Amino acid sequence: MTTSTTPPPSPVKRCPICHKPRVEAHAPFCSNRCRDRDLMRWLDDGYALPGRAVDAEDEAPD
Repeated sequence: MTTSTTPPPSPVKRCPICHKPRVEAHAPFCSNRCRDRDLMRWLDDGYALPGRAVDAEDEAPD
């Protein structure tokens, strides 16, 4: 008896914005629209990296 070992199918990678299957041309997104939506989130401070809060005095040049 021959047992064929087929690897399990890899899970479908999803778009982080709309969760549709991603397209390699727009990876990791599914379309230009989702890629642009993600960019706008970054530009509008929708995402934040953890860290120490910045005081207004720290930003002002001397």
